[in-house]
Amino acid sequence: MDLKVLDINFFNPNVIACHLINTSDGPILIETGPDSVFSNLEKELNDNGYQVSDIKHVFVTHIHLDHSGSAWQFAKRGAKIYVHKRGAPHIIDPEKLMKSAAMIYGDDMERLWGNVENVDENLVYAIEDQEVITIGDVKVKAIETPGHASHHHAYQIDDIMITGDVTGNRINLGPILPPTPPPDINIELWQQSIQKIKDINPSTVFPTHFGGQDGIIDLKSHFEELENTLLEWTDWIGIRVKEGKTDEEIIPEFEDYCSNILKTANVSEDDYKSYELSDPFYMNVGGLTRYWRKFRLS
Repeated sequence: MDLKVLDINFFNPNVIACHLINTSDGPILIETGPDSVFSNLEKELNDNGYQVSDIKHVFVTHIHLDHSGSAWQFAKRGAKIYVHKRGAPHIIDPEKLMKSAAMIYGDDMERLWGNVENVDENLVYAIEDQEVITIGDVKVKAIETPGHASHHHAYQIDDIMITGDVTGNRINLGPILPPTPPPDINIELWQQSIQKIKDINPSTVFPTHFGGQDGIIDLKSHFEELENTLLEWTDWIGIRVKEGKTDEEIIPEFEDYCSNILKTANVSEDDYKSYELSDPFYMNVGGLTRYWRKFRLS
């Protein structure tokens, strides 16, 4: 399989990866990144011999703007967008998605995410769990992997998987940080999704943040660290929620906690910035406190 990882340089290298796969029936793209850096993606495609209009099939792992925010740009040029059935309505009409994001990002919305426009419903394909889409000589299989988001798929092609956020964020083989933003975090579902991928036993996985050209190969230790960190974060947040602390009180403590993880691992200054951009520490608090209040304390 001819797969290339495109670094779209979301304010820094090694933050958001898109995946270009050549088939006998033309190229396909998995993940689009946000509209704010669409010109960077366009340049990456050009450098690989393609125009944006050459991409007729776009798969997104889920509808968060760092993964799907440029999908409309491809649909405008006639591409079909493949997305989880729960996410499809928000690709067709992103108004609710953008309002929800604006509650978090406020005045920084445009700088971070750019513009998002409606997509013709005839160009949106709600792909089902275990469904296989054949494009030329390539078969793309959707694997439903909730936990980070209820509308999340990983995509299996041959013996590799492109995994969005379900396999965590890992910059230059540094520490694995599980992105836990609101509103859909469900730890038990996430653990089930990790087990689902382990049972498939791919040769490598490509997280969107940021697998690198060769993906992540040592999957046994990767999944062990991912799950351990996910559970440690959950317990750490839970202690403070049960103490009655607010998100505003927890955030600075958690930022220090995450910072110490990266500093202890001797992460470079540049990679530290990439971790912060791909997994803002403060956002993890909101997702995990909501999880506790919804599932563990109700």
